[in-house]
Amino acid sequence: MTAPAYPPIADYALISDCHSVALVSRAGSVDWCCMPRVDSGSLFGRLLEWDGGGHCSIAPADLAGCDVERRYLDGSLVLETRFRNAGSEVRLVDGLAMRRGGRENPRRQLVRIVEGVRGSMDLQVEIEPRFGYGDVRAWLRRHGEHLLTAIGGDAGLLVCSDMGLEIHQRHQLRATLRVGAGERYRLALRYAEPHRLHPKLRERMRCDELDGHLEETLRWWEEWSAGNEWDGGDPRVLESAAVIKGLIHAPTGAIVAAATTSLPESLGGERNWDYRFSWIRDSSFALEALGELGFIREAQGFRQFIERTTAGDPVEVQPLYGVGGEHFLPEVELDDLRGYRGSGPVRVGNGAYRQMQLDAYGELVELAWRSSLRGFPPDEEYWRFLRDLVDTVCRRWRDPDRGFWEVRDGDHHFVHSKVTCWAAMHRGLQLAEKHGFDGPLDAWRRSRDELGRLLETDGVRGDGAGRRWFVRELGGDEMDASLLLIPRYDFVAYDSAIMVATVDRIRDELSDDHGMIRRYRSADGLSGDEGCFLACTFWLAECLALQDRRNDAREVFERAAALANDLGLFSEEYDLDAGEMLGNFPQGLSHYSFVTAAVAIERGRPAMGR
Repeated sequence: MTAPAYPPIADYALISDCHSVALVSRAGSVDWCCMPRVDSGSLFGRLLEWDGGGHCSIAPADLAGCDVERRYLDGSLVLETRFRNAGSEVRLVDGLAMRRGGRENPRRQLVRIVEGVRGSMDLQVEIEPRFGYGDVRAWLRRHGEHLLTAIGGDAGLLVCSDMGLEIHQRHQLRATLRVGAGERYRLALRYAEPHRLHPKLRERMRCDELDGHLEETLRWWEEWSAGNEWDGGDPRVLESAAVIKGLIHAPTGAIVAAATTSLPESLGGERNWDYRFSWIRDSSFALEALGELGFIREAQGFRQFIERTTAGDPVEVQPLYGVGGEHFLPEVELDDLRGYRGSGPVRVGNGAYRQMQLDAYGELVELAWRSSLRGFPPDEEYWRFLRDLVDTVCRRWRDPDRGFWEVRDGDHHFVHSKVTCWAAMHRGLQLAEKHGFDGPLDAWRRSRDELGRLLETDGVRGDGAGRRWFVRELGGDEMDASLLLIPRYDFVAYDSAIMVATVDRIRDELSDDHGMIRRYRSADGLSGDEGCFLACTFWLAECLALQDRRNDAREVFERAAALANDLGLFSEEYDLDAGEMLGNFPQGLSHYSFVTAAVAIERGRPAMGR
C-alpha cells in the first residue's frame, strides 16, 4: 500500500505487560510490537514502514461497512474492540498476558480472542512478522494443527491458533473466518529465542489455555488498580495511571518516556526521536503523578533502578538510560525505513544520553524528598549517594547545559535548569535537617543562596509597572513553557506575584491560535516546525488552578484533555489545524501532566510532597 494507508496516530491503542508493548489500530491490526522489551527491535513495525514493517491483523472482510467501538476493560490495558454492521457484531479482545510472578517470569505472549456476539461476520486474519524493524522476514513452519513457529535473526514467535491459519507465500499466515454468535476463536503469539523453536520445538502452547491467560491478566490489573486513592470524580485520571504503569519496565523499575520511536513531531521534518528509554526527569514526573493517586511502590522501584544504574556514583548520572540500566545508547538512523507517512528518519537510540542536563540532578534529590514525605526516607547508603550528588551540583551549577528540551544547538544557561540545581541543594538541606543526615550543610546553603540571588536578578525581566517574570535564559528576554514548573521545586509559590506574571506572559507569547501552549519560539538547532506540546498546556492549567484562577484552569485543562483519543490516550504534540496527533505515542509526559493538573483542579492544592 502507499503512504496514505497509514492510520492517524489517534487510531491506535496501547497494550502492555510492563515488559513489552504493542499498538493496535481501530482496524484490528497490531502495527507495532516490540518483544521481549519495549526497546527491542520490532516484530511488527508497519507503523514505520507500511509495505514491509510487518503486522498482525484481525478485521472484518467488509471493514468499511462496520461501525467500530472500543474500550479498555475494567481499568486495565486489555483492549476490547467491537465491529458492528446492520445485522452482526463481533468482539475482539487484545492483551499482553500477565500473571503473578510475571516480573521475573513473564509470559511474553500477545493474546487475541474473537467472539461472535450476534449474527455472523466474515473476518480476515493476516500475520506477517518482520523482525528487527522489518529487516528480517520470518521463516514459518508448521508443528501441528494449531501450532506454528516464525523465526529469523535473533527473534522467534510461537504461534498458537484455532483459526485455521495457512502459510501464504512463505512469509505470511492467513485465515478467513465466519464467526457466528457464541463462537470463539483464539490466537496467541509468544516470543521465544530462535534456538528454542528450531530445529526441535521445545516450547509448547495450547489454545484452550488462552482464555485463562486473558482472565488472569484482567485480575492482575484489577488488583493493581485497587490500590488507588483517587478521590476525584474524573475517571480519566485512573485511565492515565494505567498508561503510566504500562510504561514501567517491571524487572528494573525503569519508566520509558513513550512506547514508540520516530513518530514525527512534524510531518516531513527531522524531529523524530526514540523515546523508549528512561529519562530521570520524566520518571520523576511519572512517580509524582502515581504517588498522588496512592501508587507508591513504583517510586521505590525506580529509586533502586537509579541507585544500581549509576553504581551509586554521581559522576555516572546521565539524563536517560536503557530500561535495563544501559548507559550506551548510540543514535542510529535506519535508512531502509521510510517512517510514518514517509516522514523519516527513523532513529534507534537517543544521542541525548551524552548531553549535560543539569535538571537530572535536581530531579533525583526532589524525588528523594517527596518519597521521604510519604514515609520512605533514604537509607544511609542512598544518602551518601545523594550527598555526593548535591556536592556535584554545588560544583556544576554555573555550567550551561542542553536543558529540559534537549536542544541541539549547544549549551545555554537555562533558568529552569538553574532552578532545579537550586532545588537539589535546597532539598538536600531539608533531607539532612529532617532525618539528621550529615553533610557540608553550610557550603550547600551558601551555594544555594548564591544561585538564588543570581536567578532573582539575571533570571527575570520586568516592566515599568513593577511586574517581574521569569525568562528562558539568564540575561535573556524570551519565554519558555518549562518556567511553569518553577513552583514545583518551592523556589517561589504558585500564587506569588512573579509566577502570576510569568503565567500571563507565557499565555501572551506562547499561546497559538487555538489557545494551546507551545514549548518556546526560539531557534533550537533543528529544522521544521512542531505542534503544540500537550504537557505544557496541562502545566498551565495546574498553575492557574493553584493561583485560584479556577475557571480559567478548567477551561485550559478541558481544551487540552479534549485532544486525547477515544481511549484517553495522549500523544506528545497535536496539530490543531490538521486535527492530528504528532510525536511518540502514547507519551508519558502528557499523561503525567494531565494527572497532576487534574489533581490540582480537584483538590485545589499543590501535589503531595512539594
